[in-house]
Amino acid sequence: MNYNIEYEREEDGRWIAEVPKLPGVLAYGTTADDAMRKAEALALRVLADRLEMAESSPLPISIAFATV
Repeated sequence: MNYNIEYEREEDGRWIAEVPKLPGVLAYGTTADDAMRKAEALALRVLADRLEMAESSPLPISIAFATV
């Protein structure tokens, strides 16, 4: 399953990023990259918790990280 991060700028200037397929995975940041980075980290924690608690079956996954 692929999880996409959606982001937008709030009226107060903060950025918010969320993973719609993972309820509760949203994060604020001072920049779009900051918000997306926080949302990605939270998504990985949520997925790890689901596996540890046997709430989902392990599936073959592919994880890619952009490098600078």
